[in-house]
Amino acid sequence: MEKEEAMIDQLPMDLLAHIFVFITCFKDLAQTSGVCKKWKEGVKQSIGRRERLSFAGWKMDDESTSRLVTYAYSLKELDISKSCWGCQITDNGLYQLSAAKCVTNLSSISLWGMTGITDKGVIHLISRANSLQHLNIGGTFITDESLLAIATSCPNLKTAVLWGCRHVTENGLIVLVNNCRKLETINVWGMRVSVDSFYTLLAIRPALQILPQSLLNIGTISLLPVF
Repeated sequence: MEKEEAMIDQLPMDLLAHIFVFITCFKDLAQTSGVCKKWKEGVKQSIGRRERLSFAGWKMDDESTSRLVTYAYSLKELDISKSCWGCQITDNGLYQLSAAKCVTNLSSISLWGMTGITDKGVIHLISRANSLQHLNIGGTFITDESLLAIATSCPNLKTAVLWGCRHVTENGLIVLVNNCRKLETINVWGMRVSVDSFYTLLAIRPALQILPQSLLNIGTISLLPVF
């Protein structure tokens, strides 16, 4: 006697994938994918429909992160911030991520706290992220080289978080503000640059919001027009 097929297994793949979109826990997705071949394909298609992926709070490595992002061809926002669990993303992972089809359409990337990455990996990824509007690269060891790549490849950048990027200098900030003409906000807390450097940025773009605002008493500064 044949075993009766479960109701959920009678669903078309399109509907099954839609249901799996609501599973946000990667551990649950992995378990779901292991049920059968149909469910594995359903999970794969559900990842392809997601516009946002956040690995914050999960212990991820280069291989697992790049594999999931490769499936997420509709992705717009990618968050692989370091968490207390110790994300292990390296330059090799950024190289693999840069090959994903979704990278050119990403509007937001967070690499916050990724101490295992360097300018080489960041430049490789950013060079393809031409639609980027929001970038959080705080808490990393990037230098002016990364800012030059961002300034060259991300003309639509609106917000940049450089929190604690102590190897970035005034020259890198100036290049970024000069070239990213849509830049509205920049977070420079914890950087090793002088307050005068921030005044220079405001002279270039008076409407730029520099965070945290406590770094400057903007109301007391008389800015000269730039011709």
